[in-house]
Amino acid sequence: MSTPSATPGTPTPAAASAAPHATGPAPAPGGATGRWGSLGPVGLVLAGGVSVQFGAALAVSLMPRAGALGVVTLRLVVAAVVLLLVCRPRLRGHSRADWGTVVVFGIAMAGMNGLFYQAVDRIPLGPAVTLEVLGPLALSVLASRRAVNLVWAALALAGVFLLGGGGFDGLDPAGAAFALGAGAMWAAYIVFSARTGRRFPQADGLALAMAVGAVLFLPLGIAESGAKLADPVTLALGAGVALLSSVLPYTLELLALRRLPAPTFAILMSLEPALAAAAGFLILDQSLSATQSAAIALVIAASMGAVRTQVGRGGRAKRELPGPGADGR
Repeated sequence: MSTPSATPGTPTPAAASAAPHATGPAPAPGGATGRWGSLGPVGLVLAGGVSVQFGAALAVSLMPRAGALGVVTLRLVVAAVVLLLVCRPRLRGHSRADWGTVVVFGIAMAGMNGLFYQAVDRIPLGPAVTLEVLGPLALSVLASRRAVNLVWAALALAGVFLLGGGGFDGLDPAGAAFALGAGAMWAAYIVFSARTGRRFPQADGLALAMAVGAVLFLPLGIAESGAKLADPVTLALGAGVALLSSVLPYTLELLALRRLPAPTFAILMSLEPALAAAAGFLILDQSLSATQSAAIALVIAASMGAVRTQVGRGGRAKRELPGPGADGR
């Protein structure tokens, strides 16, 4: 992710955090709500998407130095350290269900990142994100309760396949499988990001989940890259990837999911292949064909349609997917 992301699915005392925030998101790290909240939930998602895809392009250039698992380890560890220092999350006063939610959120983030970077180590960035975004698209279809949302999802899906050149026969099978796995983890990330945002204040849940992911991935990164992870240049580039691909976008998405229904958020994720193509063009010198440009237009149209549908509903949609109650239990 995307960073991909991705990242493909959080509030204080359990009683207060169980309900969606009717008056907007809680303050972000460092009191950033005033700065970021003015963008609106859609603006937050778009800003996060731009950040994560340019971070992914930077990560691709870092892989020859640290390896795929090493890049993921640097990304998660640096992001966890930054978020823990900024948020200083409170460890006491949370229920077992709160901790279970944040642990699953951390596992989803680690899985999403690990599988995605294994994919882009084998196939180009654009097709990898194209396959990965099928996870959020499937989520939007499964979660939707309105027929019109199925239309927008189908339009976005058509654009995704068009961006992939109409087929993926020429791709490395393992790379394609890793990308699809990352998409499944991205869908889980969307679900558990929303649930974590309702259970923990500000970005505390995100910081704790990132720490869980970092602890899980650290042995894998050390096993693959060893002392390479301590190289100053590699550390600096890894810190850049962490900030662009994890700290900034995950914080923005967590804030957005407090005010944006998960189905609409999932369809907005169909913009990621277009953003990845732009990042590849600007950073990795990958050109866009007429077919790819048409595909970008399709996914943008689908995302705009999904947003217009949500605005027309007056923001009255439920904040969470059908199933368990708002408190995630």
